[in-house]
Amino acid sequence: MDPATTTAPMQNDCETEPSSVWSWWPSWRPTSMSLLKTTESKILACIQNDLWARFVTLPSQDRIWTLTLTNKVVRKPAAPKTPLVMVHGFGGGVGLWIRNLDALSRSRPVYAFDLLGFGRSSRPSFPSDAAKAEEQFVNSIEQWRQSVGLENMILLGHSLGGYLATSYAIQYPSRVSHLILVDPWGFPERPQAQTDGNGSQGTEVVKRPSVPRWVKAIAAVVSLFNPLAVIRAAGPWGPGLVNRFRPDFKRKFEDLFDDDTMTQYIYHCNAQTPSGEVGFRAMSESLGWAKRPMLQRVHLLPPSMPLTMLYGERSWVDSSSGESVVQIRDRAYTRVLLVNEASHHVYADQPEVFNRVVENICNSVN
Repeated sequence: MDPATTTAPMQNDCETEPSSVWSWWPSWRPTSMSLLKTTESKILACIQNDLWARFVTLPSQDRIWTLTLTNKVVRKPAAPKTPLVMVHGFGGGVGLWIRNLDALSRSRPVYAFDLLGFGRSSRPSFPSDAAKAEEQFVNSIEQWRQSVGLENMILLGHSLGGYLATSYAIQYPSRVSHLILVDPWGFPERPQAQTDGNGSQGTEVVKRPSVPRWVKAIAAVVSLFNPLAVIRAAGPWGPGLVNRFRPDFKRKFEDLFDDDTMTQYIYHCNAQTPSGEVGFRAMSESLGWAKRPMLQRVHLLPPSMPLTMLYGERSWVDSSSGESVVQIRDRAYTRVLLVNEASHHVYADQPEVFNRVVENICNSVN
């Protein structure tokens, strides 16, 4: 790793909540940026290829935690390969790509970074307006690209990262050689409740059981908080809460770690001061729909930009959005793949399949 990684002062090692009302939380929660750094280091120690890990400083002085991987064995080819840039999803970080980074960096440079407001990156305030919050994320990605010095890239985004990667590709199409979306969040429009007040004939209305009043009351209360507030509110019970509700994360990586390393990583990523989480909440409706659905804008991608969408067969994300994108883009190259035996985290559930598909896409670029 770059010596600067260990000597640079850690940002937000001593976190405090924005409001003094919650100033006692950090001491109650068994987390810190230092603990996140330690847990992540254990994960990154699995990497075999050359790894450069450092903070990339943006003009705003925000810092983006960045990994760059290159193959230590293969000499640089005569013609440099277009780098692959990987953008994680909500509540994640670069450590979740541990099953993919080595394989994908065999033939080209791979970059992975923590989105602004997540992981070890800076945690600035985000506006409450959906469009402005999205713009802050996208601007940070473009400023990161400029700071790193990439002319163009194969851009891959998972979940929220897929939504932001699409928004970025619409605004900066000349920088994206191929867009890869993995179980992207925020594409479909929220279904409108069908009403038939006049009892008109010829319309078929599906009647669903009404939501109990107590469920609506709880949902209304929960909507006042950030999505991961419960992890922070749980204090010393937070790590156990992640283990209990996300045991799948431990199973997905159990051949690499026989302890709670991955769930500890998830906990430390999300028990810090909420920032990107606030931005995500600004962009989302209740139950996880996007306020600005990407299906309404995907036609703005240039027809010349190849697009591949990967969905997990067992994911909660509806793959029918992919078919809608194919129809919207008409003759433009758009491919939709369904990965068997995979949930939302396709890259971890079926890493061999995922790595092979992504590598083939990269090789099609150059």
